[in-house]
Parts: sequence; C-alpha cells; structure tokens
Amino acid sequence: MNRRPTRSRARAALLALALALPAAGCSVFEAPPVQRGNKADADLLAQLSPGVQTQADVQALLGPPSATGTFDRNHWYYISSTTRLRPGSHGAVENQRVVVMTFDDGGTLRQVRELGEGDMRTDVGMVDRTTPVPGTERTVLQALFGNIGRVGAGGLTAQDAGPGGGPGR
Repeated sequence: MNRRPTRSRARAALLALALALPAAGCSVFEAPPVQRGNKADADLLAQLSPGVQTQADVQALLGPPSATGTFDRNHWYYISSTTRLRPGSHGAVENQRVVVMTFDDGGTLRQVRELGEGDMRTDVGMVDRTTPVPGTERTVLQALFGNIGRVGAGGLTAQDAGPGGGPGR
C-alpha cells in the first residue's frame, strides 16, 4: 500500500526533470561569447579628433583596420562582432559594430562614423542568368549516347592493341 505514494513521487520527479531539461539545455550547453574582429571601443574613439590625428596615430591607438576601401584607400573599416555558438544551430551574431574612418589625401583623419542596421542593404537582387560556354550545349540523345563508339584508345583496333590495351609492337 505504500508503493502508490512512492510511484507518484517518482513520476512527479521524472516529469519535473523532463520539463526542466530542455530549459536547462539552452544555457548549460551554450558556448561562451567570442569576440571577432578589431573592436573599436567608445573610449578609444573619444580620443580621436578629426583634423588632428593621422593614419599612423589611428593605427597606434586602435590597431590595423579590419578592411580598407577597395577603390579608395582613405577609408578604413573597423569591423567587430560578438558571436555565440548554440547547439543545433549556426553561430548567432549578438552584437555587430562597424566604424568607418575617412582620411584626406595627406593621411589626416577627417571623419569617424559608426554604421548601423539602417545602413545595411537588404534588397540585394540575384541575377538569374548564366554565361554561355561554347561546346556545352548537348541534346538529350548526345548526353545519353555520347560515348558510344569511343571505346578503346583513339581509334585503335583490337589487332593494334597490345596486352595492356596500349599500342602493340
């Protein structure tokens, strides 16, 4: 008769464990955040004064830029993000920051600005065309029967072939 309360307690404990495990799995198995890129801290950015510092000064303070402009080397980009790997999914970007430094032709800092989500382009369209390559247009029959008649090495007959399939003596 004492077995009924013991069984109900065991069931309640198993039910509580089953409900708590998914919630605990979200934080227990989660990897720590990883800082990526060259982070330009707000404290360091406050030390920069446009018109005063040069490229060498900025590099000494913040380190080398993550990227420079493709067509204009006077634009430096400091790109950083904090990512976290979650089980069963791709890495999630939690915090992304892009700071743009603009320099004049003499190498003096002219502008410091931070890009936000409003500066991102989300309407990038994909082109659905392909470049035609001569000689690749094959019909279905050519694809199915294209190798018929190409058995052997370059038109040699069975009499010309030696023991290894190559030319005889």
